[in-house]
Amino acid sequence: MSTMIFGTMIVLLLLGFPMMIPLLAGSLIGFVMIFGGIDQLGTMVQQILGGIRPASLIAVPMFIFAADIMTRGQSASRLIDLVMAFVGHLKGGLAVSTAAACTLFGAVSGSTQATVVAVGGPLRPRMLNAGYKDNFVLALIVNASDIAFLIPPSIGMIIYGVVSGTSIAELFIAGIGPGLLILVLFSIYSYIYAVRHNVPTEPKSTWGDRGRAVQRALWPLGFPVIIVGGIYGGIFSPTEAAAACVLYALILEMVVFREMNVKQLYATAKSTGLITAVVFILVGAGAAFSYVISFAQIPQEVLGAIGIDQMGPYGVLATISIAFFIGCMFVDPIVVILIFVPIFAPVVDAVGLDPVHVGIIITLQVAIGSATPPFGCDIFTAIAVFRRPYWEVIKGTPPFILILLCVSVALILFPQIALFLRDLAFAK
Repeated sequence: MSTMIFGTMIVLLLLGFPMMIPLLAGSLIGFVMIFGGIDQLGTMVQQILGGIRPASLIAVPMFIFAADIMTRGQSASRLIDLVMAFVGHLKGGLAVSTAAACTLFGAVSGSTQATVVAVGGPLRPRMLNAGYKDNFVLALIVNASDIAFLIPPSIGMIIYGVVSGTSIAELFIAGIGPGLLILVLFSIYSYIYAVRHNVPTEPKSTWGDRGRAVQRALWPLGFPVIIVGGIYGGIFSPTEAAAACVLYALILEMVVFREMNVKQLYATAKSTGLITAVVFILVGAGAAFSYVISFAQIPQEVLGAIGIDQMGPYGVLATISIAFFIGCMFVDPIVVILIFVPIFAPVVDAVGLDPVHVGIIITLQVAIGSATPPFGCDIFTAIAVFRRPYWEVIKGTPPFILILLCVSVALILFPQIALFLRDLAFAK
């Protein structure tokens, strides 16, 4: 049965169908083969609806909406100006500013693709004019956007938390350490690149300019305060924090900055609705597919075939990392999370791994895979946004991918990189 299910899904993918169709087709075949007829398809519908029922998923469209509002308004540009004012004059400072801007925008959007658009749009021309090669610029933007998947809020963490039953609040705070570590390593590499290629430095901002940049960015900096401070101060749940972010974004862009009118708000809401519909169809189809593979004991077959039962915790984490990394090189991260998390859940429980630690490793791997050839989704976002050929976008990615893989190894060997802040915030 597993051969029939996965064979059909692969054929549909090769024929060019969107991922939701292979997922639904695999689920349909499974239900027919398991229950012996189409009269039991009501159960499949129940699983689909059950997959999108968790209240935590409400945070997904809210964070997407807030990010879309900020991208179309002034919030993103003000955050970029703040970073530039303080580090733009250093050797490699413009590249460091780009990575830091991705981190800051990630702290208010939770989306790698939104970060590519919001940060890459204004900073790529400046980096090219400053003397950076385009393949380095594109690779930096695409890979630095991975930080947005780790710094709270993270849409990937929300999906993982819902599928695995792990605390989303704990996942959010555990992602801060790895995200900042990646920022530091990218900054070091950017400095080395600028020295090797003798890239000129930017003019140094005066303290008056820096003061004005801080003043202009005070309102956008309220987003991480709302998200992190609100959740860990006990004021909001993650879902309520997402709703508060939308309200705050609307107040900023429509009332304070006066950058958005009702017509633009409608267009933004429509765009968010379309993205949310796709995400929720994938989540619902993934829930039905997870039910099928669990009922058919496919996870036990797959894991038994690779001998994971004989592996210790490090071996299990390494296997999980490889599976998610390779999966996201070809398929959308949400789909990979929906399919693979239920497969690995039994062995994660069996070896006693911390689900928050596992969640951070998975989130990092899907972020890396999303920026890795051949089919990482962030690569194609960059191709569409910057209108550059595929080869030029991926040419400069190997050093960044190597850095990210080193962080992955460090996370496996030293869990406290992720768990230190979690343990501090949720001390018993």
